[in-house]
Amino acid sequence: MELDDAYANGAHIAGGDAFPAQWAADAAAFRASATCALDQPYGAGARAVCDLFMPDTPPKGVVVFVHGGYWMALDKSFWSHLAAGPLAHGWAVVIPSYDLCPDIRISGITRQIADLMDHVAARFAGLPLRLTGHSAGGHLVARMGCGDVALAARGRIARIVPISPLADLEPLLRTSMNTTLLLDAEEARQESPVLYPAPVAPVTVWVGADERPAFLAQARALAKAWRNDLVIAPARHHFNVIDGLAVPDSDLVAALLR
Repeated sequence: MELDDAYANGAHIAGGDAFPAQWAADAAAFRASATCALDQPYGAGARAVCDLFMPDTPPKGVVVFVHGGYWMALDKSFWSHLAAGPLAHGWAVVIPSYDLCPDIRISGITRQIADLMDHVAARFAGLPLRLTGHSAGGHLVARMGCGDVALAARGRIARIVPISPLADLEPLLRTSMNTTLLLDAEEARQESPVLYPAPVAPVTVWVGADERPAFLAQARALAKAWRNDLVIAPARHHFNVIDGLAVPDSDLVAALLR
């Protein structure tokens, strides 16, 4: 459809097809050496589970990373290695899976991530929470800052870092992927963070300089709507913009934990 190419990432990244296998391998290797509790339930259903990674000392707080995949692909098992950066600074890390479209609507996934947040807040009573997510996951963590989402844990959220977020869902109505997402105009508005007031928690929007123009526009739109920090990371595309989460001294980890 009209905007299919605008939101196609892999086709515009050299060697794009190889990234998922590399993510999976890196994640599996990290799990083999990490202190972790896998497949922890946070809600009903087989995919309402999360992996918990713990630092060597009592955690300073909890980082939640929510994966992308246009709400219709992938799961938590691809991203374990991205816990390395926050863990090195003494933060626990939670990485969830969630149900995928078309078995659920995007609004339903938003509710699942809110349930996850309340589960994490209860498990780690009193500790601050920091949220980050990539692409569709960037959308989902941004939604946690929106006042329409019933979220008991909101007051504990210390920072939100949406990475390459989908912040305005209306353009997706004009893509063929909407045969799976099943968005209508009302849900697209309801699920668009750009249409809500800025969260109380500080926000840094992060995007790669080499991303598709549509994703740069989405990131700029959210930063403008919420009047928050925008970082355009040089020499980063949609598939490697998240790599900094695995590096303790990266600018991305610094932005998340500051």
